[in-house]
Amino acid sequence: MSSEVVLLGCPAPAKLNLFLHIIGRRDDGYHLLQSVFQLIDRCDTLDFYVRNDRQIKRINSVHGVPENDDLCVRAARLLQQYSNSQLGADIQLHKVLPMGGGVGGGSSDAATTLLALNYLWGCHLQEAELMHLGLQLGADVPFFIGRTNAFVEGIGEQMTSLATPERWFLVIEPGVHVPTPTIFSAKELTRNTKPVKITDFSNAAKVEWKNDLQAVACALHTEIQQAIDWLRQFELNIGDAKMTGSGSCVFCSFADEETAKSIQSKVPNRWKSWTAKALSQHPINSKINL
Repeated sequence: MSSEVVLLGCPAPAKLNLFLHIIGRRDDGYHLLQSVFQLIDRCDTLDFYVRNDRQIKRINSVHGVPENDDLCVRAARLLQQYSNSQLGADIQLHKVLPMGGGVGGGSSDAATTLLALNYLWGCHLQEAELMHLGLQLGADVPFFIGRTNAFVEGIGEQMTSLATPERWFLVIEPGVHVPTPTIFSAKELTRNTKPVKITDFSNAAKVEWKNDLQAVACALHTEIQQAIDWLRQFELNIGDAKMTGSGSCVFCSFADEETAKSIQSKVPNRWKSWTAKALSQHPINSKINL
């Protein structure tokens, strides 16, 4: 049975990779990358109901995701085991973000679960401990636990907080699912992009900000290339329209909401699209005293 201790409407925001460079590969096969991760206000939301019997259950169905495979459930069980908490939780996930879209939906859900249950269960784990746990669930999870935009390096584990400009994004879902391992294992993938410095990011003229995974994904799925080509007619600077992560979502940034929504109204009906605002910090900060 659930107790009366609840936390409703916890946001799990999407992220966009403002660029993604592959600069090398380690002996163990992991790729070395550089990227800027940008939080946006498009979110899944989660409801948590504390249980006193240590059971952890997802109380709604999510299409294509069995309960035991759900990163939220796995995150809750991992935290419970690590902290030896005697409490459990019913979890309800309201899914908005696309799966296989490169916007970090599953990782963000897991991070919000760790943050919320650490608070509700009174585990009092520090951010570094939660990040360590999160890394066991996925490479992007620690970023969402950090709750700020970041310049990301290494295999994704080295993060430096970064201030990013206020802007709006138009995001298109081309309707294809891109398996991340397929992209990273492709022999055509560029793996020798010249490293950049965090200070370069504010001076875009110095660097071609691109997504090195984009060419491989577009070769596999022509819909991604078509969406990028369509967005390019509206970009302010060459290369603004690009894919995020390993795909399949593509995006372009604009100075204001009115411009983004005006261009969204022109998106061909065969694609799903949405607009989102850049965030400077994780929206869960307003719900939980972290």
